[in-house]
Amino acid sequence: MRHRKAGLKLNRTSSHRKAMFRNMVTSLFKYERIHTTDAKAKELRRWADHLITLAKQGDLHARRLSLSIIREKNIVHKLFDEASDRFGAISGGYTRVVKSGRRPGDAAPISIVELISPEKSKKKKTKKKTKSAEKGKKQVAEEQKASDSKKGKPDKKTEKKKRMPDTSGTKRESDDSSATSAKAVTGKGNTVVKPKPEVDEENTKQKE
Repeated sequence: MRHRKAGLKLNRTSSHRKAMFRNMVTSLFKYERIHTTDAKAKELRRWADHLITLAKQGDLHARRLSLSIIREKNIVHKLFDEASDRFGAISGGYTRVVKSGRRPGDAAPISIVELISPEKSKKKKTKKKTKSAEKGKKQVAEEQKASDSKKGKPDKKTEKKKRMPDTSGTKRESDDSSATSAKAVTGKGNTVVKPKPEVDEENTKQKE
């Protein structure tokens, strides 16, 4: 039985294997993405996740433990400065393994190991902000409509009707006046009759 023997041997001695993974973890945190075989990539995730949990603790003991694994001090300081902001919202799953085909020559399966930077929480916050802003605009518009109705302001349609002059009555009056003048001139119709001139009887008798 193989109890308490976690990890892969990879046909290497313990010193060789430890030195190899120390170099690979250092390169991973330096460039944030490396190419390696599938078996090494799966084992490298264990090393990387352990170092990120130490960096999230942030105390002196955790820093010394990570310095015993990572070979460059600048990378350790960078990891401890960025770990709380970059990986503080999640607990585990800090790396991603993506298969990228086979290596030419021996046809070994190759994978890409990269660090994950979660940004889903930020996107959700922006969506909530936009929805609240739209709701506020709708409420303001409804309040304005209610206040206008209480004050008794006319609608736009009624205002347009009032502004337009009524030319139909003037047209009818002009038509009626023209019709009556035509009847008076032609003598047709019984509505208008010209008055007869008055004749003085005394003047006519004197002339005779």
